[in-house]
Amino acid sequence: MNRKELETLLPHRDSMLLLDEAELDENGHARGKILIRGNEWFLDGHFPGHPVVPGVILCEMMAQSACVCLRDEMKEGTLPFYAGLDKVKFRRPVVPGDLFETECEITRVFKPMWFAKGVGRVNGEVCVTADFSFALKENAAPKPEEN
Repeated sequence: MNRKELETLLPHRDSMLLLDEAELDENGHARGKILIRGNEWFLDGHFPGHPVVPGVILCEMMAQSACVCLRDEMKEGTLPFYAGLDKVKFRRPVVPGDLFETECEITRVFKPMWFAKGVGRVNGEVCVTADFSFALKENAAPKPEEN
């Protein structure tokens, strides 16, 4: 899925749609890619002269990737709300010029709660790992208009 196709699935828009592309593999794992260009809003001031992608943003990138696993659940008006993060480990900073790649899978489901685990890598090197949960809230908001 390219960015335009992701807009048909995810409710995020503009600067909060963080994925450049994503796919769902035959094992049900979602893989996302994000090229860190250096002009992203979250790098402004984090840190002057040495920009580093904030850890919470890396976790958000993984969560958006995990939503690709739920493409059949993400009905019009459904919003995914982060419910928790657990066992988060940051192992390497992500900086401008890096191609950050995510791999996420759903580990448990107790509707409306979904549990996942994810890993983010640059050049095959692990940058972040996390377990996370989120709730899918139906009829939470109208689906944004497509451009």
